[in-house]
Amino acid sequence: MADRPSLFLKNPTLLLLLLLLPAAAVTSGATRLNSLESVIQMPTEKDEPEAVDDQELGTRWAVLVAGSSGFDNYRHQADVCHAYQLLRKGGLTEENIVVFMYDDIANNGLNPRQGVIINHPQGDDVYAGVPKDYTGEHVTTANLYAVLLGEKSALSGGSGKVVDSKPNDRIFLYYTDHGGPGVLGMPNLPYLYAMDFIDVLKKKHASGGYKEMVIYVEACESGSIFEGIMPKDLNIYVTTASNAQENSWGTYCPGMEPSPPPEFITCLGDLYSIAWMEDSETHNLKRETVNQQYEVVKDRTSNFNTFNMGFGSHVMEYGTTDIKAEKLYLYQGFDPASVNLPPNYFRTSTHMEAVNQRDADLLFLWHMYKNLEDGSEKKMETLKLITETVRHRIHLDSSIDLIGKLLYGATKGSAALNHVRAPGLPLVDDWECLKHTVRVFETQCGSLTQYGMKHMRAFANICNSGVSQALVEEACMAACTGLETRQWHPSNRGYSA
Repeated sequence: MADRPSLFLKNPTLLLLLLLLPAAAVTSGATRLNSLESVIQMPTEKDEPEAVDDQELGTRWAVLVAGSSGFDNYRHQADVCHAYQLLRKGGLTEENIVVFMYDDIANNGLNPRQGVIINHPQGDDVYAGVPKDYTGEHVTTANLYAVLLGEKSALSGGSGKVVDSKPNDRIFLYYTDHGGPGVLGMPNLPYLYAMDFIDVLKKKHASGGYKEMVIYVEACESGSIFEGIMPKDLNIYVTTASNAQENSWGTYCPGMEPSPPPEFITCLGDLYSIAWMEDSETHNLKRETVNQQYEVVKDRTSNFNTFNMGFGSHVMEYGTTDIKAEKLYLYQGFDPASVNLPPNYFRTSTHMEAVNQRDADLLFLWHMYKNLEDGSEKKMETLKLITETVRHRIHLDSSIDLIGKLLYGATKGSAALNHVRAPGLPLVDDWECLKHTVRVFETQCGSLTQYGMKHMRAFANICNSGVSQALVEEACMAACTGLETRQWHPSNRGYSA
């Protein structure tokens, strides 16, 4: 196992050829979303200008979460900033919108437009005016839970803003980041685990703190956060960018069509996120229903249900589906400028391409490398970062593979770790076992990172099969002894000494 990373370290040309393959696939054969100028979607609901009298609405609340950091993850904070601007135009007040983002993008040295964030190749600045409620070290799972529950005493840092909602209020939660089976990322550990999140939603419901809630989640395997464990009686409707087994996708990336401005070396947005926000901006939300947006976003995110070249994902839904018949403005507000826009019966398709979220960092590093002067010290440093990133991926993959062989045998290890449960069943029966198994692995083998979160299913299957924690620890020690176990730092993409 130690020999495979050394091949790339000794032969940078081989490494770059490897990296060129996904880049070429992205730029030549990536998702192209229906080139027709427009398609007709027949209305399925009666077109009514309003569903609820404004005086009976209660207060609209929103929580917006970008769960990553680093300029290679530019798109997540761009998504959240765009969502904030959309909601403000819809009439939600700043005091009723809580924003979580690391805030290391707008003024990052790599940002070609200092102090500005865009979410579309020709887009305006979406960063201006966005409140810095929870930034840096305060973007944590614990603070998110405290905000949702309205528990100011449980907060650690930040603005102190919480969702102080009442029984007649509605809440919109939007979360964009990396993910894995059963988890969503956060720039500060621990990750958000599915069952913990569902427990928070149950607690919020039991407190009578809202009338209804809508949740949008952008992440790889985001369906696994709700599959088999999301109740249908919480008055919460959820859509996710992908099902429980597949990736979500970054878009508006360098070398793609449409491409970001040439000075950008990172993706500007995410496919599912762009789909719902661009839909909201081009329709009258007092006439468009939650279901109509779901159908449009599902089509656009799946390449109109063709999944050409393996690009695109299945948008899923969970929870209280009765909410689908309601108008979107109840959650996202209503922009008076949209009053004469049509309901969502006609939609304009957009020619787009996409990249697997887990490969977006390599695409970013590759474009950085290409743009640097040949022979420069910075170019050599970037090549080293690429090498370190690939080496760490190989280390994680090979470690998991060996642990499977040690626990289940050479011929059964892969099948045991990659087993997918039947639809409707949760990822794991014992979520505490899952957390503990991850901690054991990271202690012996190093940090999972945003890439390694894809292996969460392996840990879940270890728990589901009843392997003792003592045996798991022994397997991790055996698999990782002599391999690279220094702590990986995502912020600077390197190992500690």
